[in-house]
Amino acid sequence: MVGSANLNIMLKAARKAGRSLVKDFREVENLQVSMKAAGDFVSKADIAAEAILKDELLGARPTYGWLAEEEGETPGQDPTRRWIVDPLDGTTNFLHGLPHWAISIGLEHKGQIVAGVVYDAAKDEMFFAEKGAGAWMNDQRLRVSNRGKMIESVFATGIPFAGKGDLPATLQDLARLMPVASGVRRWGSAALDMAYVAAGRYEGYWERQLSAWDLAAGIVIVKEAGGLVQAVEPGEDVLESGSVLCANETIFDGFAKVIRG
Repeated sequence: MVGSANLNIMLKAARKAGRSLVKDFREVENLQVSMKAAGDFVSKADIAAEAILKDELLGARPTYGWLAEEEGETPGQDPTRRWIVDPLDGTTNFLHGLPHWAISIGLEHKGQIVAGVVYDAAKDEMFFAEKGAGAWMNDQRLRVSNRGKMIESVFATGIPFAGKGDLPATLQDLARLMPVASGVRRWGSAALDMAYVAAGRYEGYWERQLSAWDLAAGIVIVKEAGGLVQAVEPGEDVLESGSVLCANETIFDGFAKVIRG
């Protein structure tokens, strides 16, 4: 698959930051230290990865805007384009030595996500898509699952932690969904949850109170793999609302009905 120049810049940046994070991840497994010190170590790994991504992405496209988890937003000279980046999605997994975390890079043009990369560096799985060119993992074309029955389907979500305000809503979602589904998973990385829907590993995924950098890349990857992506509240914008509901087309309406209650 031959991508555009922009996609190739994104893939190269993700690989470079991935190498840095994998090196730090090996260290984290040896960090028998207090939570604080381990947390500081991970934030250093996170900041180092973001610096690599910024250097690569803005080095190649200096006029684009920038929105990322650590540094926030910097408008670019070109107001129509911006990079939306999460250098380490799945920080808690990383901190605990769990190999399920990713780098997420989205490219926005005139309010639409036109390209996305989600790189699971621990497993060397590179999920990517460009508007109109399909979705891929490494050199394999991605397609959402074709399961059409809720009871045969596996769904993913994030379960709020440490006092996040959407816990009651999520518990209600689970109470409605679990009796009618084959399973629910909570693996701790929104970007990979969306990539897994695109790859047909999950039938659907939903979550609230996310940030634009958690979602941007996943939106285009799911859509290009043939899936539907909406905000949890119908009619809202996914990036603005920070909520997402995505699934294959066959199951989407039934799934949405359960989650929206």
